Amino acid sequence: MKPTLLILAAGMGSRYGSMKQTEQFGPSGETITDYSIFDAQRAGFGKVVFVISPSMEDEFNSSYVKKFPANIEIDYVIQSIDKIPAGTVVSPERKKPWGTAHAVLMAAEKITTPFAVINADDFYGRESYQIVADYLKSTIEENLLELCMAGYPIRNTLSEFGTVSRGICETDAHGYLVSITERTKIKETPKGIVNFEENGEELLLPSNCLVSMNLFGFTPGIFKYLQDHFNDFISANAMNPKSELYIPLVVDQLIRNGNARTRVLKTDATWFGVTYKEDRPNVLEMINKLVNQGVYPSDLWR
Repeated sequence: MKPTLLILAAGMGSRYGSMKQTEQFGPSGETITDYSIFDAQRAGFGKVVFVISPSMEDEFNSSYVKKFPANIEIDYVIQSIDKIPAGTVVSPERKKPWGTAHAVLMAAEKITTPFAVINADDFYGRESYQIVADYLKSTIEENLLELCMAGYPIRNTLSEFGTVSRGICETDAHGYLVSITERTKIKETPKGIVNFEENGEELLLPSNCLVSMNLFGFTPGIFKYLQDHFNDFISANAMNPKSELYIPLVVDQLIRNGNARTRVLKTDATWFGVTYKEDRPNVLEMINKLVNQGVYPSDLWR
């Protein structure tokens, strides 16, 4: 059974300044997501499910989804603020959805196979899809959820134009995740790679430590746990206008509770993203280079 690719595309891109999920970067108008789907198909993924916002639905159906060949099964779900337990009263100031864990939960009824989760605005590289697909196809679950994630050296995931958020991974001797800690203000400085802590201190991070870029491999059993975690989260945070539940936080808790184990699959694949507007020229250059090298055709879907 082929694994499914779940693409998180509902974010507003506040630091980037526009809807970067549909912005064109390739020579024939390809988005970063197009390259993700192309790589995932080559790695053995089947169905593709998008998580989109209500404001994206018309454009998604009328134009974007029509570019794909008929042999690629595309589906979607909507992530919105009101997709919460009945009777929950939320802050009137809430503008954004409830985070990436909530986004994954929205796809519960669309996914019946092992699946990978990615961000729509990150370029992960073909190798990363291959190692995750191979793991998902070979994994047999018994008493624990068998999860995986692609781990990138932190030095390969930074932006020149501002701080970034990364999940810092600690692994055991067998390559399984021990903990994942979200650091939200990481930047390379003359001192090295640091996270600017809320108390004003600068936490120095090893340049070779592995980080999560939200490329996870899950099985459908994760949905029950996501629902339980989200129910607890929303009951405590419904009136907080900015609080969000992130995938790494749920995975970390599942590990601590003994419900799952997560294999960290180290990858040296090329990663790049568009956190800031200033990242755009670099992304254009990187994709153009890969096309010129023959890694991708100049028109993906021709």
